Amino acid sequence: MSDESVQPKQREKQFADPSRGARKSLIGRVLDNKMSKTISVQIERTEMHRKYGKYIRRHSKIYAHDEKGAAKPGDLVRVIEGRPTSKLKRFHLAEVLKAAHSEVQS
Repeated sequence: MSDESVQPKQREKQFADPSRGARKSLIGRVLDNKMSKTISVQIERTEMHRKYGKYIRRHSKIYAHDEKGAAKPGDLVRVIEGRPTSKLKRFHLAEVLKAAHSEVQS
């Protein structure tokens, strides 16, 4: 054995791997907020038809986690991808971009 003091290898901090890419961020309209801490968001996109070249509007519905209950139906929101919260929820509410107009009852 030598008299050299063996330094333990310092543990590197574990950060998200930058080669995996950034989290997916989507913008959509809130359809429903009747569930506890969950909103359903409709994401709309346009695709070009392969044969005819016409643009077609397509949509998909996702569930997002809304911890504070800030989003209301009709709001335009940004959701970000995260680890699964439940069987269907893979997104979290990042921000409410534009609030829906609330009608005044008289």
